[in-house]
Order: sequence, then C-alpha cells, then structure tokens
Amino acid sequence: MTMLILARDEHFAWLLGEAPPPEPLREAPGGVEQRRILRWLRAVSARLGAAGLLGSWLIVEEDEVVGLCGFKGPPDGAGSAEIGYGIAATRRRYGHATEAVRLLCEEVGRLGGVTALRAETAINNPPSQRVLEHNGFLQVGARHDPEDGDLILWSRPLVGAGEDPGSPGADVANRR
Repeated sequence: MTMLILARDEHFAWLLGEAPPPEPLREAPGGVEQRRILRWLRAVSARLGAAGLLGSWLIVEEDEVVGLCGFKGPPDGAGSAEIGYGIAATRRRYGHATEAVRLLCEEVGRLGGVTALRAETAINNPPSQRVLEHNGFLQVGARHDPEDGDLILWSRPLVGAGEDPGSPGADVANRR
C-alpha cells in the first residue's frame, strides 16, 4: 500500500547520506533521486516550511521510500500550486506515481487553501502524462524550457472536503 509521509529535513539529510534514517525506512535500490534534485527539494521544502506551508512528501511502499512528490513553490495569488513527483528508477511502472498524486490531491484538497494543482510533463514522457490523466488533470497548454525541452502544461481544480464542486474552495490556508 502506497502512502505519503511528510518529508522533514531529517529525511533529506538521510537521503543525501548526511544522517541515518529518522524512522525505520529504507531507500529504494539505486536511490530515489539525484543529489542535486534532493538538495533543491530540501531548499524548497525549507522555504515553504518557514512560511508555514506544506512542501514535500516521501512516497512509501511498506517501509521503502520509492519516490518523492510535493510543491515546487507556494500557491500563486489565485491559489494554484505546481506539483512535481518522481519515482526511483527501480520502482517505476508499479503505479506508485499514480497513487501518490491521487493521495497528494486528496490531502491538499482536504487541507484547503489551494484551489488548483498544476504540473508539467515532457512531451516524450507518456508514463507521466498518464499519471496526470488518471488523476483528473487536463492539458491546458504547452511551453518550451531551455533545459527540459518541450513541455505539456496540466491543471486540475481541487474541491475541499465537504464542499460541493461549485464552491470556490476552502479559505483555510494550506498550513501544517
């Protein structure tokens, strides 16, 4: 069963080889992400945490960390936040990303304060595109990034717990 665990600095320290695991967790063979990406995620998570916002989650199957997901920054003025996710190369194609994005959408919708989620996928990454499609994201555009190439832009409106789909969303900030 895939679950999300809110990533703390101790988790990033462990994944970067700076400390032992803070919980009885093990990392997927080959690691979950490149060190430069882990450092960037750690910094983003710290900035969001300092602002009282949630940031990153570990994607865990049993006691193994198989990936990471979370926000790339704070929500914009309209309440839309960009998400990202990644699965260890040795654990791809088992449905972990699809389930993690589903759980992330549920959690963010339950907490409120975010009215929509955005994501970007490379045009040559059909598996990631399917993850978003399976979770109700719609293609809303495209752009070219000098580093990542041509990207598809995705969006999905969120409905907070107990709200009807026509309501504007919760006015409670997405805070810890």
